[in-house]
Formats: sequence, structure tokens, C-alpha cells
Amino acid sequence: MEHEMMNAMEIRRNDQAPAGTMRMSEKEFNLISKFIYSELGIKMPPAKKLMLSVRLSRRIKTLGLSSYMDYYNHLFTTKDRDEEYNLMIDAVTTNKTEFFREPNHFTVLARDVLPLMAQAKLVRAGKPLEVWCAGCSTGEEAYTLAMVLEDFVHSIPGADYRILATDVSRRVLRVAKEGIYRDGALGPVPPQFKRKYFMRGKGTFEGHHRVVPELRKKVTFRQLNFMDADFGIRTRMSVVFCRNVVIYFDRQTQVEFFGKIFHHLDPGGFLFIGSSETLFGISESFTSVGPTVYRRS
Repeated sequence: MEHEMMNAMEIRRNDQAPAGTMRMSEKEFNLISKFIYSELGIKMPPAKKLMLSVRLSRRIKTLGLSSYMDYYNHLFTTKDRDEEYNLMIDAVTTNKTEFFREPNHFTVLARDVLPLMAQAKLVRAGKPLEVWCAGCSTGEEAYTLAMVLEDFVHSIPGADYRILATDVSRRVLRVAKEGIYRDGALGPVPPQFKRKYFMRGKGTFEGHHRVVPELRKKVTFRQLNFMDADFGIRTRMSVVFCRNVVIYFDRQTQVEFFGKIFHHLDPGGFLFIGSSETLFGISESFTSVGPTVYRRS
């Protein structure tokens, strides 16, 4: 999942807030941006102030509050703090993903990584291959992984796999669990995979496809905040896809985060990161085996 603050295209080209948006003071911005950083690890420079004000203005109006300071205080005083906290996360983050995004990674996974793991008996009967899709957004990446893995394990009698897909936003996780996507979203999916792994919607679902139940049951979706000290993951992963997630973290947060990833990855396990990301100068615990593909040393 790529978490990114509101796209600039959602703001008027003259850098003026849409009509009805409250003005956010520097004090309010500093308080709220520090809170977001401490809770989510997302660093918000001053240039993001207008974007943040637009997003939170909608929640403030819904709640009948009069200022961003009121909303900041509301986060700590409401009886439904957990609910409002999650709604705040949904408000300030958006998610960009698609099926077979950065397709070379899936080629490398199917052509190089999985055969290597099968040769090393890491893909074998009786022990499911554990895969983690970290920052799964609305589920397209997790289901892409499932299609590739399903296609591969059929060549190994008794082999199986499990995918853990996590995201901080409950809103996107609800979409992911349903596994229902507009027809246009399936454009990058190879025709043979589309025929095999999707059902065409009818009636009220016309114009949509749904991931088949056999594939959906392979993926467990769960809320996870990367700032948590304990991810609650007790199984070592053989493959981790964590792409376009840390680009909004500062350097120290990246160092700490990849330290956690190292802990949850099998020795010799593979880590895939986004094309705009790197571990150079961030972690020496991984060895580069290809563009944005690493292996735990």
C-alpha cells in the first residue's frame, strides 16, 4: 500500500483551499502534524498544511466542531477515541495501488525467487509458504501475490501458501476483504489469470469482478500500524512485499522500521521494496539481489 497525503491535484491550482475549508493556523498544524508523525511515522512538512486542512475540514464539519484545535482536543477526550482515531487515519491517508503494479517484481518472484525456494525445500508439501504484504491498501497487491503463488504451487504436489496482508487504514481493509473491483481495474491482469481467478458481477454488481473464494481464503487482512512496538506477527516470513510504504518516513523511522522487518523475515528470505525506495545507507542487514529486491543476510 502506498500511503501518501492528499494528491496536489485535489487542491486548486492557485494553492487556495476549496470553498468552505477552514483556515489552519501554524500552531494547529504543528500540533496535528506532530501527532500524525508520532502515531503513523508520516513526516509532514509545511507544504502539506493546505492538504491536511482540506482533509480534516471534512471531519470537523461532520462533528460540528469549530476549529482544528477543537478537533485535536476531541481526539483525546471523546469516549469513542479509537473510532475517531481510525477515522482520522482514513482522513489523512490515501492509497495508491493496482494489480501487477511494478510488474517486474512479480516476474522476479515467479521466475527466480519461488523456484529457488522450491529447490531449497522452502516451498514444499506440509509447510505453507508464509508471505507478508505490508501496506496492502485495497488489496490488489495481495491478490496479485496470491495469483502468482497459486499458479506456482500447482507444480509442487501438496505445496501451499498463506498471505498476511496488513494496512493501517480500516477503510481500505474493508474494500480488500470484499475483493470486489471495477472491470477497469483488471486491465493489468493477464487474461488467463482473469478467467481463472475472478468472477464477473451481475445485477447490482454489473461492471465489477470479484476475486474467487478459493483465492480470498488464502489472504488474511489485518490492521497494523508500523509504529507499533510489537506487530503481533509470530510467524517468520519467507517473502515480504513492502513497496512504496516508507517514502513518507524520515531516515530514523526507516532504519527502525526495516529493523523490524528483518526480525520478521526468515534468514535468506526475500524483501521487495518500491522502485523509488532503497536500503542503501538504511540497513546493512539485507543484501541486494536485484533492483529493489533484497535478501536477508
